[in-house]
Amino acid sequence: MRRLSVILLMLLTVFIGFGLIIPVLPLMITDAGARAYHLGLMLAAYSAVSFFVSPWWGRLSDRIGRKPVLIIGLVGFAAAFAVFGLAKGMLWLMYVSRLVGGGFSGAVTATAMAYIADVTGVEDRTKGMAMAGMVIGLGFIIGPAVGGALSSFGIAVPFFAAAGLALLNALVGAVLLQESLAPEMRQTRREEPAGSRWAAFSGPLKYLYIVDFIAQFCISSLEGVFQLFEMAAIGATARQIGYMFAISGLCGALVQGGIVRNYVKHGREVPAMYAGLIVSGIGLLALLLSVDFWTATLFMTVFGVGNTVIKPTLTSLITKETKVGQGQANGLLSSMDSLARIIGPILSSSLFEVHHDLPFVVTAAVAFAGIALVAAYRRGSNRHASMTGAT
Repeated sequence: MRRLSVILLMLLTVFIGFGLIIPVLPLMITDAGARAYHLGLMLAAYSAVSFFVSPWWGRLSDRIGRKPVLIIGLVGFAAAFAVFGLAKGMLWLMYVSRLVGGGFSGAVTATAMAYIADVTGVEDRTKGMAMAGMVIGLGFIIGPAVGGALSSFGIAVPFFAAAGLALLNALVGAVLLQESLAPEMRQTRREEPAGSRWAAFSGPLKYLYIVDFIAQFCISSLEGVFQLFEMAAIGATARQIGYMFAISGLCGALVQGGIVRNYVKHGREVPAMYAGLIVSGIGLLALLLSVDFWTATLFMTVFGVGNTVIKPTLTSLITKETKVGQGQANGLLSSMDSLARIIGPILSSSLFEVHHDLPFVVTAAVAFAGIALVAAYRRGSNRHASMTGAT
């Protein structure tokens, strides 16, 4: 229990650090005299690097242990945040910072999830993943609020605060975090051939990896156009949009920490995923009916609550059934998330140019399509279980 508490505390502070820079990242770019589209390019560059390197970090943590990879990643994050804070007026250095940050992201997120899989049993796996989702959500709520307050001392201050927090986190990890991967397991993974980054993408589990992509795609697509849509539909202000995201995020965190943690037991993950995908799709379509701040907030929260159920349940199933190391399995999950963060905003903003309603209709259809993938996973898993039982 102590090991789980320490890694959850570290995850919370990591995502507070991410959140610190959200209010000021666009300002740093525009203050450099750059066009606003550079924000999208930097976000895409971060995700692109993460897509390629996350599985490598995951495999490395299977071979040398979770703790050293986590600490390396946190120190890398600190360097990336500090460089961005120092890059005043230097756009090229901002790009370098984001590329470095993307390179180290898999060392932290994928490895932390692998650590949680190591220290939780089969019966408690979903509970552990739900707790991780809850603290990540809380980090994204706390971080922007603190970052906005710190920006009054200078727009670079939140970046230096995030760097200091990452270094403090690395120190906490070095002192308090116990290695979760037994030496004999590390030795076994070192003796295995490296294999393909897609080795985990096989059997029935491949459908769950695609569902993970869909869940992140829905979030990223919505983030790409939500503010533009609600500004046009109800005249929403930037402050109101921030409140909508905060309320939705808080409700999602409470659902993960309450309902998913306590009521989605071992063996009930698939029905929970069905419910999450259905509720997500309904929420996306309902957003088209927004008439004021409160209806938009309600529909946004419906989507957010549905979406937050999907990730911990599918991660729990993958970590329980994977035939590769936990690091490699979670590295591929992180990679799928990164790919969705690249494709989602580009596609949704392009569809928005065609018709303002189109991104929500298409994204809802993608969410509903995920139901068929979960069903395919269930059929494949049952078939595999029956074949195993027959032998």
